[in-house]
Amino acid sequence: MGNPKGFLQYTRKVAGYRPLNERTSDFSEVEQTLNEQDRRDQAARCMDCGVPFCQWGCPVMNNMPEWQDAIYRGDWKNAIDLLHVTNNFPEFTGRICPAPCEHACTLSINDEPVTIRENEAAASEKGFELGFIVPNPPQVRTGLKVAVIGSGPAGLACADLLNKWGHTVTLFEKDEAIGGLLRYGIPDFKLNKRLIDRRLEILEEEGLIFRTSTHVGIDVKGQELLNEFDAICLTIGAMKPRSLNVEGAGLKGVHYAMDFLTQQNRVNRGTRIPDEDRITATGKDVVVIGGGDTGSDCVGTSIRQGASSVTQIEILPKPPQDRNPDNPWPYWANTLRYSSSHEEGCERLWSLSTRKCTGDGGKIKSIEVAEVEWLRNNGKTTMMEKPGTVRQIKADLILLAMGFVHCIHEGIAEEFGLQFDPRGNILVDQHFMTSKPGVFAAGDATIGASLVVRAIMQGRNLAKAVDKFLKKNHQPLTISY
Repeated sequence: MGNPKGFLQYTRKVAGYRPLNERTSDFSEVEQTLNEQDRRDQAARCMDCGVPFCQWGCPVMNNMPEWQDAIYRGDWKNAIDLLHVTNNFPEFTGRICPAPCEHACTLSINDEPVTIRENEAAASEKGFELGFIVPNPPQVRTGLKVAVIGSGPAGLACADLLNKWGHTVTLFEKDEAIGGLLRYGIPDFKLNKRLIDRRLEILEEEGLIFRTSTHVGIDVKGQELLNEFDAICLTIGAMKPRSLNVEGAGLKGVHYAMDFLTQQNRVNRGTRIPDEDRITATGKDVVVIGGGDTGSDCVGTSIRQGASSVTQIEILPKPPQDRNPDNPWPYWANTLRYSSSHEEGCERLWSLSTRKCTGDGGKIKSIEVAEVEWLRNNGKTTMMEKPGTVRQIKADLILLAMGFVHCIHEGIAEEFGLQFDPRGNILVDQHFMTSKPGVFAAGDATIGASLVVRAIMQGRNLAKAVDKFLKKNHQPLTISY
């Protein structure tokens, strides 16, 4: 620990966002960066706690105190090397992770946690800038072949490790480019897609094989893969959206959030969307149903498209500004959060239930909502509509951002006859094996929609399980290069 008094000398300082009137006119990343000295000062605030609760709070168990100290000392190579021990893609999580590590940071007791997420992004950028992140292909190949289906964070992490360990890995992606929701779901203003391409170039040089525009279960049957590969890994995400089961939900102008977001990301890539298929907020009163991160992304995208107004509604109560007694440190703080999109011009409403959608000529014109009250009795929580609170909200475009229920069952999962848990997720054992021998699964497909950092953790653990399976059930050839 280079500076044991750093947390006393320096206050928490975040980089902040680009000016509002500038950033809402484009899809470039909104977050700014600190200069190197400020960043090192922020790293100096790490207390090197005897029990690093930050590491406990991080799904991939990043070694925060060690690489914070490396940043403080200006040893950027050691910082990025330490990050790569536990996290394949710190340049992604350094931008889009909600940072549960900061909620668990000891300094969070006083609401002044170390800027761990921003420090992680800075270490990643220094790693690329100074040439520390370069291809490192395996020197020995086992001769064993693995198919990874789905190229989101779980699939990428799994494929990366298995390839590094010498197996020949083919990563299948149904869309035209690798990245899954990193590329198509998360807006460019949060994650510039050149960062994905930069990492993919390294993975490809290391020998990872990419097959895009290949929908396994449709373009390629699962049995074909079973015949060709020694193991199959399903990292297909949880892409079945939660639907709005009310009158009028089928009106024109009611869309799922992910359809809206992925379309804009494709437009940013240069894809031309026919006018009749284009989902646009331009000049419209937009209502986003769902108060989570996906809803926030819809808010920011709608504003950039030129919406007349944006309203985000949530059925749950408004979170408190500060921690409640039953939500103590170091657990995740269930408090009110504001994203950069919320700052750009959005009305947020809580405890509202959608009763029906109304339209004119088949097009959405408004939604009918009512205030609800959440009551807890005998350990059970129930929702009650408040009498006399029904009202209309004008809406030319409704975006459904109410989360996802489970993975897509149609296709490869049904072909393999996989078993599902009561929530519809793919059922796996403690070794990530599905009910189909030789077929493994991990990530959101098995645990439900979650964080990118948790998907990376799942992908890494999946890779370890598959590697153990391969070594136990197959004789490696160990081909040297």
